[in-house]
Amino acid sequence: MPTNPNHQNAETEAAKLPEAPEVLFISGIDTDAGKTYCTAWLSSELEKQQSISVITQKFVQTGCTDMSEDIEAHRRLTGKGLLDVDLDHTTAPVIFSYPASAQLAARIDGRDIDLSLIDESTDKLKERFDTVLVEGAGGLMVPLTDTFLTIDYIASRRLPVALVTNGVLGSINHTILSLEALAARGIKVWAILYNKHFDSDAVIADDTRNFIGRYAATHFPGVPVIDIPSL
Repeated sequence: MPTNPNHQNAETEAAKLPEAPEVLFISGIDTDAGKTYCTAWLSSELEKQQSISVITQKFVQTGCTDMSEDIEAHRRLTGKGLLDVDLDHTTAPVIFSYPASAQLAARIDGRDIDLSLIDESTDKLKERFDTVLVEGAGGLMVPLTDTFLTIDYIASRRLPVALVTNGVLGSINHTILSLEALAARGIKVWAILYNKHFDSDAVIADDTRNFIGRYAATHFPGVPVIDIPSL
């Protein structure tokens, strides 16, 4: 996995990003789409392109006992140390020990997922930073309860979404399903982030990237597909 998204490959100049919203939710087409790296890359690129202050937040962290491993990865990938808002868990207020879906991890730990803690943390971060990037846990349909999914949280808070996809076989299907689900709930798609790190098969990757670009242009006009370089 790349080590520092601040360093641009000479042949991959980043595309101009849309104007950053106050809060942006980063979701993926599945669990291993590359959300953590793309969130770190996006935070650095937004700061560079738009001269704003950006902080990353983890929606729900599973598989950890204290510090969020994804927040630690964000700081490492951007070349920053842990911040005071990391050490006091503002950037990751809900952490469960078992590496599973949020609902299952909460049940195993014998706790509820307190969405008010997440909201309060986001509000605190908005007071200090221009933009908060909230990295989701898994994909859009990850359950928080039996009747409330991650996409329901996004819709209820009216957050725009950056959707992380890649060139793995099957990604076209997962990407279209995710985009259609967002559209069905009236959720704004801020951008599609195409993570080139998984482009192991050039034929499949090229076809996937081109198809997603054509699909977005037809069905989501104005939504950019941003190539995220693998360094």
